[in-house]
Amino acid sequence: MNPHPYDAVDLFAPVAGIVVEEGRGALPFHLVHGESLVAAAAWAAGEAGVDLLDQTVPWEAVVEREEPLLLHDPLCPMTPPEFLRRCAERAAVEDRVVVGVRPVTDTVKELHPAPGGEAVGTTVDRDALVAVCSPVVLPASLVADLLGDGGALPSTDFVELVAALRHRYGAERVLLVEAPPEARRVATEADLPLLEALTDPR
Repeated sequence: MNPHPYDAVDLFAPVAGIVVEEGRGALPFHLVHGESLVAAAAWAAGEAGVDLLDQTVPWEAVVEREEPLLLHDPLCPMTPPEFLRRCAERAAVEDRVVVGVRPVTDTVKELHPAPGGEAVGTTVDRDALVAVCSPVVLPASLVADLLGDGGALPSTDFVELVAALRHRYGAERVLLVEAPPEARRVATEADLPLLEALTDPR
């Protein structure tokens, strides 16, 4: 049974991809719609026309492909293939990093140093915040540029990765694109029933 209720789509040009499991503990191997999160994420990338690579493939081999590199987070397993495809297309055409993000709906407070710990401060304007989800797509030019850093991503944590890319290449080179609700990130096992209800194909 396919874990996504979406039709397959074709990419206009080849795109390499990696489902990034590193640093995510055992959560990627929990089930959603009867499939592990990592399997569901790999299925979505495949349906988007992405040629999935093992995370152990040497970076030099990735550079030689001269293709965008789509990084997919298995903790966003139900991200629609069509959204992955559109992000990959934009990265290739615009030569920019493309990042899937969701609006922040929780109340966020500032923390300030205080005697004995931290004090809760004012409420942060949620309109100025986004939550990084998936994917993060690197254009081929940046894939090649990162080879100078020993062929490694600055981080496999997507929030840290996006921050590092914005710092290195400038905010204008990193495009934040609102992802559909199905792309929401799973933080704990308790989030899975909500994700299943949101993406029930029946």
